[in-house]
Amino acid sequence: MLMSDAAGYEIFAVTADKGIRAWGRTLPELFVHAACGLRSLMVDAGEACADRMFPVSLQAEDREVLLVAWLNELLYLYEVEKFVAVRLMVTDLSDTRLEAEVWGETVNPNRHIIISHVKAVTYHQLRMRAIENGWEAQMVVDV
Repeated sequence: MLMSDAAGYEIFAVTADKGIRAWGRTLPELFVHAACGLRSLMVDAGEACADRMFPVSLQAEDREVLLVAWLNELLYLYEVEKFVAVRLMVTDLSDTRLEAEVWGETVNPNRHIIISHVKAVTYHQLRMRAIENGWEAQMVVDV
């Protein structure tokens, strides 16, 4: 699954925070669209390259907690590794486990527009559900 900015998420207002509502035809697509929503709150990557790859392997008690862990892992890569994700490939996904390749490049303030600082993805208003054409989830991020 490639990361794109195509429709698949929206940002909504929450008092003093921001919310992400994402959807996809499949669970991997939902996870990618949620990641697009998170990135849209942090940085406009513009014409970023996919010249580095970080493998991601996560386990959690259920798929909602796994979604939060996934987004917090991407936040960690951004904050600690100074890495902006521009392409993701979810290679394996179950209710409790995720394997992915995260491609991107080092954040460059001369090429990437920094939008805001996200502190964490939270469990506040967290929900995931099957919908008619796939899956939908929402969560709140601490900004």
